[in-house]
Amino acid sequence: MIGGGLAGTEAAWQAAEAGINVTLYEMRPQRQTPAHQTGNLAELVCSNSLGSDLPDRAPGLLKNELRRMNSLLLRAASAAAVPAGAALAVDRDKFASEVLTALEQHPRVRIVREEILRVPESPVIIASGPLTSDSLADDITRLVGQKYLHFYDALAPIVTGESINMEIAFRASRYGRGEDADGDYINCPLNKEEYERFVEAVLTADSTPLNQFEAEDPKFFEGCLPIEQIAKRGHDSLAFGPMRPIGLRDPRTGKRPWAVVQLRQDNLAGTLFNLVGFQTNIRWNDQKRVLRMIPGLEQAEFMRMGQMHRNTFISSPDLLHPTMQFRRREDVFFAGQITGVEGYVGNLGTGLVAGLNAARWFNGQPLLTLPPTTMMGALCHYVTHADPREFQPMKANFGIMPPLENPPKGKRERAVEYAARALADLDTYLSVAHTTP
Repeated sequence: MIGGGLAGTEAAWQAAEAGINVTLYEMRPQRQTPAHQTGNLAELVCSNSLGSDLPDRAPGLLKNELRRMNSLLLRAASAAAVPAGAALAVDRDKFASEVLTALEQHPRVRIVREEILRVPESPVIIASGPLTSDSLADDITRLVGQKYLHFYDALAPIVTGESINMEIAFRASRYGRGEDADGDYINCPLNKEEYERFVEAVLTADSTPLNQFEAEDPKFFEGCLPIEQIAKRGHDSLAFGPMRPIGLRDPRTGKRPWAVVQLRQDNLAGTLFNLVGFQTNIRWNDQKRVLRMIPGLEQAEFMRMGQMHRNTFISSPDLLHPTMQFRRREDVFFAGQITGVEGYVGNLGTGLVAGLNAARWFNGQPLLTLPPTTMMGALCHYVTHADPREFQPMKANFGIMPPLENPPKGKRERAVEYAARALADLDTYLSVAHTTP
């Protein structure tokens, strides 16, 4: 197993639970990446949220499917959960600790802190992530026989809770959906004039340039755009994006603000908060100046600044089966963001699929191809059947699933039916698969 991120740790656990002895290689902390902050296994880099946990939302459905398939990481997430309204967000350190403890105590898992430079000739799951080291990336390129594709991902800043001015900021979840009386998010409201000054500051701020190689063909992933890229699309783009004020009212005025910056709790102690959707590559000095223009963050103390890094993924439609097995060498499986699946839960889900299938291949059993009517099956099908010329990372969404036979008119009603069909089909499929010799 190469890579100790979300996909690699889930894959290692699943294969070990299936009776296979697993050696998990992770190069950190001996060699860090441009994005990771620690040497923790299963470190959450961009955000501490695993997305909506509502059963009729695509991320919530995906979680429920993976829970049915005994995901280790979702159990760890539940144990490390912090308040986040209808979303599943975690204390990063506790989450990583839960995962590490489970793997260290497993009798069939061995963890080795060492960089792998070449793809082994023995059976392997490659879950080295979007920041695969140069040596291994070169050898994977040799293995797949083609160049990588690239897109760019960005990290959101984190501030201390005590530095937020709560005389201006207020606690609330959109439409009052939070679990506590005050709401799970801290909201910094902006009026029209404050918003316009902020947008102008974002547009004129100095950004860190891409290096020459990266700048030749930059491809941003639409689901994780830096705020400066969103702002360039139009003056109101941020107000309709990460700064949308819908479902919120400023208690000082009783009215909906013109725009809002939301902050989400980042640790169990409630001392750290990340700026939701505020990925950015603005230079750090300018970041502090610009972000302190947000009402309530005038004295913000930053524990992590935003930054952008290159993410790398293979052309899975050319290379992989929906089982996550490599088409050109049957003892090789890929998992995680390197496959073109986007989002924490989607990535750990591909690890779960790869881990189970690697064990089944090793034991001479038929591999699992999850039904495309399930969210996990739809993701695996999409990344292995999309048009390679237009292939971009994909998150869980109902649009990649086969249409309903008799869909109701309402969007939410359709979502409920998608979810019901998916779980029923998954249960039927797994009941048959578990009896297959």
